[in-house]
Amino acid sequence: MPSKVAEGAQRGWIIPIGGAEEKVNSPQILRRFVEHCRNGNGDADIVVIPTASQLADTGERYERIFTDLGAARVTAMDFDTRRDCEESGRLERLKSATGVFFTGGNQLRLSTILGGTSVAKALRLMNAGGVHMAGTSAGAAFISEHMIAFGEEGSSPIAGAVRLAPGLGLTNRFIIDQHFRQRDRLGRLLAALAYNPFAVGLGLDEDTAAFIGPDNTLEVVGSGSITVVDASGMEFSSMDTADEGQPVCMLGVAIHILIAGATFNLHTRQASAGSLIRQKK
Repeated sequence: MPSKVAEGAQRGWIIPIGGAEEKVNSPQILRRFVEHCRNGNGDADIVVIPTASQLADTGERYERIFTDLGAARVTAMDFDTRRDCEESGRLERLKSATGVFFTGGNQLRLSTILGGTSVAKALRLMNAGGVHMAGTSAGAAFISEHMIAFGEEGSSPIAGAVRLAPGLGLTNRFIIDQHFRQRDRLGRLLAALAYNPFAVGLGLDEDTAAFIGPDNTLEVVGSGSITVVDASGMEFSSMDTADEGQPVCMLGVAIHILIAGATFNLHTRQASAGSLIRQKK
């Protein structure tokens, strides 16, 4: 469950990224994350967690990227075993960060290695205390309480087409799916929401991020779009009677397509064109 924010405090920003974010020519998403991570002295201290990836150089690559973007201190901290998540030295370094970044890879590696450990508890408390957390691809899926572990492609919800697992739990307000338009994942996000209509579905295109502030308003940043699926007004779902592999009927689901500058309030569930209105004028 999300950690409680102390009275008078603000939680840190939560920034899920749809994967394949621009890292060289115009890294607007990563640059903005670094800016959020600057402390009172103007320094950003970032810990990169590359546990989802099985590529040896993933952590080092993001160390270079964030350093080039002006971060004062960047440390890649991999966790290969659950025992690693209990080491006092790692926990001490983690707790000194102003921002934490989860790389892409396999979100089940994150949940099975970090889940239920001292590191997971520390991360939730840190975010509730004002530390900013971002994740790309698998790292984005892991951020919320309800995590899509895997599923099938396609535009229609199918019974059994998605498998959910517990995520980190920074918030329980949304379910993330990434590489959304590129991998045709609307159906599995709809299926996930048929199981849990309370949450808001966020389908993140590649090179696109939701910058979610302490007031639970998200702003879209990046070159693609975010598909917001709101099932709170759902009038009917056949998920409880559908056989495995059969299509699911869902009535009363609202869908918003947001591009850079548009916003969505996760509390009121109101979408806005945001800065796009000013641009049109």
